[in-house]
Amino acid sequence: MRIERRDFLLLRAGQPAVLSCEPLFMRFLDSQMDGSTAQLFENLAADLRKVNTVRLTDSSWLARADLKQQLDSVLASFVSRGGRIV
Repeated sequence: MRIERRDFLLLRAGQPAVLSCEPLFMRFLDSQMDGSTAQLFENLAADLRKVNTVRLTDSSWLARADLKQQLDSVLASFVSRGGRIV
């Protein structure tokens, strides 16, 4: 299953990319059912390599510890490369 950037990151010229946690949560549930969770987060990490700044929205969807842990790992790599979370 190929996850496209447009499914997660909203890009607007001159503004931070927006990562909505609600669709991420839904895709995460789907990925658990079809065994593609690793691919989901690999694709997200690849998409984040294309932007410098990201803004998280709907973070209440990160209540599940397993989702938050995987996203935190991806975001930590993003920040270690110089990315900013606003």
